[in-house]
Amino acid sequence: MKMYGIPNCDTVKKARKFLDAHQIGYEFHDFKKQGLDMPLLESWLQVQPLEKLVNKRSTSWKQLDEGQKQALMAAGDLTILQDRPTLIKRPVLEVNNHVLVGFDEKTYQSLIE
Repeated sequence: MKMYGIPNCDTVKKARKFLDAHQIGYEFHDFKKQGLDMPLLESWLQVQPLEKLVNKRSTSWKQLDEGQKQALMAAGDLTILQDRPTLIKRPVLEVNNHVLVGFDEKTYQSLIE
């Protein structure tokens, strides 16, 4: 199991706290410091739509100009996500060939049952 995010994100903190409380081991990847490669982003998009992966409520999204937003959402220019990983809704959890985006306690609970 591998979790992607940034450590100071409140939602990531909640997800990590949940996994730790249930003694579920995971590897954490800080994508702000460690970055993301294109094959990884493409693999996520095979199981999750871009609309779910991009956090349109984020400050990073609001800082994009309309051209960048169009390039990402309409043309699928993933280099924008590579350059600004904080555009990605957090956390992203890879588990058992699934990619979960965001934190939902009920969904995480189903992982341990």
